[in-house]
Amino acid sequence: MEQFRGAGDKATLVKITVLRGNNLRGNKAESILNYVRAEFNGIVLGDSQKLDAAVDQGVDYNFTCSFECSDAAHTLDDMAHKPVILTVIEVLPKEKKQKEEKTAVIGQAIVDLLPLLHDVTVCVPEPLLSGVQLSDSNLLKVTVETAYSVPEVWNPVSGSGPPSSYVAALQVPLTAEKEQVLMFSNGLLKVGGESEPMGRPRKWPLGPLLAPGAQFIPGVSMEGEPIEMEDGDLTSIEDRDFRKEAETNKKRVSWDTERRCFLDVDGAACLTRRIAESRLWPVEVMRSPQVGATKGGKAGKDKGGEDETQLSFHGVAYVDMAPLLYPGARRVRGAYQLYPFYDSDLLVKAKRNISVLRESIRAPATQGRGRAPSSVGSCKAVPSKMFDGGHKGGKDTKDSPKRMYADSRTYIIIEIALEKSLVPKRSPEELAKRVMELIPPRAPLPRRPAGAERAVQEYQAQIASVAGQVLEQYQQLFGPAFLPGEKPLDPTSQEQRKTKLLGELNYSGKYFAFKEQIKYSVVRIVREKMLRTEAFSDPEQLQAFLSQLYVFLVDEMHVALNKTLSVDAQETQPRPLVDGAQLIHFAKEAQLNGDYQLAAQYYQEQLTRDRSDPAHWFDYGVLYMLTTDYQKAEECFHYAVSMEQTHLPSLLMCGILAEMGGRFEEAETFFEGATCVDPANVVAWTLFALAQELLCPEGGLSSSYHLALARLQLLRAEYGSAESSLKEALHDSFQDPDVWALFGHIHHLTGEFGKAQECYERTLDFVTDATDTHPVYLRLGSIYLQEGEFQRAKTTYLRACKSSPSCLTWLGLGIACYRLGELTEAEDALTEANILNNGNAEVWGYLSLVCLQTGRRLEAEQSYKYALKLNLQKEAVLREIKALQDHVGFGNPCF
Repeated sequence: MEQFRGAGDKATLVKITVLRGNNLRGNKAESILNYVRAEFNGIVLGDSQKLDAAVDQGVDYNFTCSFECSDAAHTLDDMAHKPVILTVIEVLPKEKKQKEEKTAVIGQAIVDLLPLLHDVTVCVPEPLLSGVQLSDSNLLKVTVETAYSVPEVWNPVSGSGPPSSYVAALQVPLTAEKEQVLMFSNGLLKVGGESEPMGRPRKWPLGPLLAPGAQFIPGVSMEGEPIEMEDGDLTSIEDRDFRKEAETNKKRVSWDTERRCFLDVDGAACLTRRIAESRLWPVEVMRSPQVGATKGGKAGKDKGGEDETQLSFHGVAYVDMAPLLYPGARRVRGAYQLYPFYDSDLLVKAKRNISVLRESIRAPATQGRGRAPSSVGSCKAVPSKMFDGGHKGGKDTKDSPKRMYADSRTYIIIEIALEKSLVPKRSPEELAKRVMELIPPRAPLPRRPAGAERAVQEYQAQIASVAGQVLEQYQQLFGPAFLPGEKPLDPTSQEQRKTKLLGELNYSGKYFAFKEQIKYSVVRIVREKMLRTEAFSDPEQLQAFLSQLYVFLVDEMHVALNKTLSVDAQETQPRPLVDGAQLIHFAKEAQLNGDYQLAAQYYQEQLTRDRSDPAHWFDYGVLYMLTTDYQKAEECFHYAVSMEQTHLPSLLMCGILAEMGGRFEEAETFFEGATCVDPANVVAWTLFALAQELLCPEGGLSSSYHLALARLQLLRAEYGSAESSLKEALHDSFQDPDVWALFGHIHHLTGEFGKAQECYERTLDFVTDATDTHPVYLRLGSIYLQEGEFQRAKTTYLRACKSSPSCLTWLGLGIACYRLGELTEAEDALTEANILNNGNAEVWGYLSLVCLQTGRRLEAEQSYKYALKLNLQKEAVLREIKALQDHVGFGNPCF
């Protein structure tokens, strides 16, 4: 098959060449006089010359014909779902007195043109689509399989009337300007008694135009899937027995037909927009007699030229297309319940006011040629009484649609698939790259060093860190140290201070935390610097090695301390272990998890370090907002504005609190001031123009408006209002990860963790990241832990530790690793968590579990003691520790 570009690239000539026919068998045993006829899209393209062929032998036709593919006729969509039909016709011998030549069809071949829309450069000079067109286009496939548990009245009494036709139809956007009605006719009524076989082939949507056997699409079949994996209705456990019975023994109508639609870039965008506007798409179904002309050859005057029985038992199923807007999703399939068709339901559920069957039945001539109308917009209306299936006067008679579908519980299996997803998802290559960034070659933790030199550097860094923390504790107890010109303390005072310092370190648990912090760097030195990985069997060798190790560690400790505590250094005080940015990060993380007391401690420590930054006071005020202490919150915001009158967030919150207190003139002043500070700020204008309109360029309220409003409502714990605002934002921003992240937060805060998980996963699947992924990682990881999906929790917390590590991210990673049985990795992660916050009781609890599992009695008891001292509230963890203590016989300091 070849093709040639036409003049001006307006049309393409597609040329078909039939080379040879093999194994031909006619009506008689002798030679066969035959020829080939080529058809496409209801048009005969040409006939080959008539040739003689011996039975079961081949014949060389060398026949060529062609057609033009253009926007006017034989479109790309036609090529997507209509094959070239090659019919082998036998010329029968003439009988006496026979004037015309008689023929018989002895075979058909189907040529699928879909490959021409993909890539045909291997067999033709040029492709039908350029590379850009191919990349931007899409292919929509709609398959109507089977309607099960159909009403009894769908089976007419034999001889009581004409045979029935079973038709399904739905409307899809083909381009930005053109709607396409997809018609699935020739549904076959079956009595039941056995299940439909899996792997059965799909049919072309051409119906009786094809010979038996030729109606199947080559290489395409229908495969079932578990009910719980479907997208449609009737998926609950209670529905399974009914569906098993219906799909085995009850009457059904089978189409098993696939219709392909080629979508250019505008069509794909239009499809996306339509789904965003209305997630429910109607698929209409009818049973009507196969009627030609009306009696007498004329249409009745009062019936609009149509027989009212043509469209009886009008039903509709509503397919939820929203899953196709999930990043990377390409398919929806399920069982969709059939309901009686009512115009009012169509308008409410699908936001449409036109029945495609009602309109399409007005074009019988077009449909008779095997082509569905490309648009239904110009069709005349048909009286609605034609669609009531004999249901008049609004009564629920036995055969009324309402009773009929309610009693039978009819449902239809439908699949809608795309060649490419409407919303892109992160590619596997990108995800693999990110995973490799998170997991170094030697260990699953992103922080583990490798090599002897790095092991020593790590040890020195830990010594410096511990020294800084000890010095900070010393300064809290006794004031500044190492001041120039200060007289040294006498030995007695030094010893007193040393005793008090050690006592405080032991009482607070920091001493044990320091040992834990340094321990792993020492282990790495043993393994990677001194290359010792096996236990000693000779006590003398062990003692000699320990002496050598001790000398080395002391020397390296002096090197680290000289760097850290040098009096000649420019800074007389070491840098704190945690800087201001980390303090704020930890505070917001604690705030996110509802630990407001811990968050307040972090904020207070930050304010102790720097009281002159209005941002610190704003953050502290937000914490008071969450605890509904509005008076203290307002004090914090006022203090921030007094220091910096252009501090926009504080201005806005002052206005909000004034409005909440009924001081509307004061609120307006703050909001107006905010708009002057930043004239382009959406939030400021949103609040200043409350009951007023903030217009986007296209008119109406912008998605940014609704998103900003939702954030404000979430801050005020108005979850219902926030969800409504986000739904409005979705109309224009369904691919905005911030919208889905906020949806997830609302569901998480209201206890709907399943919905929160779906929203968080969608947020992370977008190509672009949300503005703040940290709370998404934390909350999604906690959901995975609750659901027992520990591998997914580990991956999620790893990403969080890479992007913004904290005590909670390392704790989550440690828990996930512990549940997976990865004890070394779990201990590493828990140690990191302990370094960042040695006051987290849950960290100590899991450290105790790890030590119990690895047989380290003293450390298990110490960790358990600190967990109790810090008032561990996790009852499940306490029970698990106690059970493991009973099992191993140690670990409880009370024993």
